[in-house]
Amino acid sequence: MSDGQRAGATEYFVLANTALIAPPHVPEIRLHLADEAHALWHLTEEQLQEKGLPPPFWAFAWAGGQGLSRYVLDNPHIVRGKSVLDFAAGSGLVGIAAAKAGARSVLCADIDPFCGPAVALNAVANAVDVAFTGDDVVGTDDGWEVVLAGDVFYDRAFADLLIPWFTGLAERGAAVLVGDPGRAYLPKARLTQLAEYQVPVTRALEDADVKRTRVWRYT
Repeated sequence: MSDGQRAGATEYFVLANTALIAPPHVPEIRLHLADEAHALWHLTEEQLQEKGLPPPFWAFAWAGGQGLSRYVLDNPHIVRGKSVLDFAAGSGLVGIAAAKAGARSVLCADIDPFCGPAVALNAVANAVDVAFTGDDVVGTDDGWEVVLAGDVFYDRAFADLLIPWFTGLAERGAAVLVGDPGRAYLPKARLTQLAEYQVPVTRALEDADVKRTRVWRYT
C-alpha cells in the first residue's frame, strides 16, 4: 500500500467510525468523535491490537483537553498572535481552540497515525488552519511561544520524559499550560492553577460522568 493509499484508508476509518459532535464543554467546536453508539468503543484493547490499531484516543474529547480549550477560548490573549504547539493533540481540539482564539500559527503533534487525518478533518470542520506533525517532539524546541498539553500525565514513564522538557521550555520563556482532571502523575509542585471546570465526559472511558478539571501553568 502506498503512503497515499494508507492515508486515504486512515481518513476513511476516521469518517466511518465517528460523527461530527460538539464536545459538551466546548460547544463552539465540532469534532469527528466516536459516540457511545459506535462499535469502535465496544472493541477491547486486545481486539484493537488484533486489528493492528492503537487505542482510539483521538476519537474522544478528554476532560483535560476540553478544560484547556475552554480556558484558551475564554482567554484568547494567551495565544493571540503567537506560535502554539498543541502537544499530544489527539483530535486537535486544543489546537483548533488556539486557532479560533487568534494564534499566529498552530502545530498539532501526536505520534498516533490516526491523528493526522483526524486533525485535518476537524480543522476543515471548524474552518481553521493548523499544521500537523507525527514526529515525536518531546525534548525538542522549535521556539513555540505557547505549549498546550491536555491529559498528558497519566503514565509515570511518560511524565518522567515530559517534566524536564516542560521545565526547559518554561525556563526559556514559553507559556506551558496543562489541562488535567487529576491524573496520577501530575507534577503539582511545578504548577500554578489558572482555572477549574466541571467537564462532562463519557463514563465508558472515565470513572464518572463529570470530571473536575483544572488548567495549570507549568513553572
